[in-house]
Amino acid sequence: MSLGTGLPQRFADRMGQLLGPDFPTDIALAVSGGGDSMAMLHLAADWARVYGVRLWVVTVDHGLRAESAAEAVMVATEARALGLPHSTLRWEGWDGSGNLQDAARTARRDLIARWRGVCRHVLMAHTQDDQAETLLMRLARGSGVDGLAAMRDVTQLPVEATQPIQQPDGPPWPAVLLPHWFIVRPLLDVGRADLRHYLKTLHIPYVDDPSNEDTDFARVRMRRLIGSEGLDRDTLSQTARQMARARVALGRRAHDAAAAILRNDPTAPGCVILDRDGFADIEPETQLRILSAALQMVATATYRPRLAALEDALDRALGGGTTTLHGGIVVPRGDAIWIAREAARVSEQTAIAGAKDKWDRRWTIYGPEIKGLEVRALGEDGLAQTADLPRPRAPRAVLASLPAVWANDRLVACGPLNFGPSHVVEHCPPGGEFPKRLLAH
Repeated sequence: MSLGTGLPQRFADRMGQLLGPDFPTDIALAVSGGGDSMAMLHLAADWARVYGVRLWVVTVDHGLRAESAAEAVMVATEARALGLPHSTLRWEGWDGSGNLQDAARTARRDLIARWRGVCRHVLMAHTQDDQAETLLMRLARGSGVDGLAAMRDVTQLPVEATQPIQQPDGPPWPAVLLPHWFIVRPLLDVGRADLRHYLKTLHIPYVDDPSNEDTDFARVRMRRLIGSEGLDRDTLSQTARQMARARVALGRRAHDAAAAILRNDPTAPGCVILDRDGFADIEPETQLRILSAALQMVATATYRPRLAALEDALDRALGGGTTTLHGGIVVPRGDAIWIAREAARVSEQTAIAGAKDKWDRRWTIYGPEIKGLEVRALGEDGLAQTADLPRPRAPRAVLASLPAVWANDRLVACGPLNFGPSHVVEHCPPGGEFPKRLLAH
């Protein structure tokens, strides 16, 4: 069998580069009904028949326009005509706060993550035009190298401990969840005009979202700049690719620098401890990368802090001041800089010792003497109940966010401080995971 020449062959070649030669048995496709995603649906369906891959199609109905439900039905009809199962996921709506497009994008990703089941790879139809538009948007916001770098062909995301969404025509869930899933973008080197020609030639239906012409959105305004004053799509896309290469090199430098100054303290697991003088001697760009990745790790955050806020936190840390940012706390103390979970962010979080659900998304505590008791932050109340123990080197602000086991108001156990019966704490050790984060930061 053959996929033929032209766009289908380009798609097949790209899939081979990104996921081959041993392709996953199941792949999901996020299809909105717009031209780009409908072209991807047909390209992927033809490719999957040749390579024996099962496809699962999903549409997220954001409910922001009256036509959105009918558009989801159109995608479902087209998918089923291709012999592919289809699910529609509905977003309950925007609460009016923040940026609408950012909120919709986050909601779409979260819903798909909870639906994808056995599919560790989800195809999304971002194009070369999207690359160019994103570059201009971020340039207008004053982004640095990372912001101006091209979207990744493959983005790795952590699996969150959230309630799965199981649909009648959706993929089944595996018995064991692996720690990561991936967004795959096989069309990043394809222009939107090529996809529209493909749709027209094969008479494939698609919808045009009116918001694509609404100049209230920054992306639409940037789209209208492309083609003027040398801002052509190919040049902008190439610039983004060059920035992506620079991002990789800077990430490697940050990884090596962090590994050299990383310290360990058994009384403060799950936080990042850096040699203070060594950190101060590093160039500012690398300092920012290390600080950003550390904050993301301790707070299990998907996205980096805003650059301006990160620069302010760095200045304060180098000056000896404590600061909170992005769900974490940065505490310079003695010869070290401690980066830990902010205690105030976990003060209301609880879990059950011995249960599968993780406390603060990365801690599991279990042991025969504590099974069924409540897990929550150590806090000032817990620190007061450990006052007779030898005082750890870690600052109190760092220790306060440690997980502990409680029976009502009585502290039963806190493993890092050797308080109470023995139990096991599973966490993400900064000595292993943290430097690796910088390679993809």
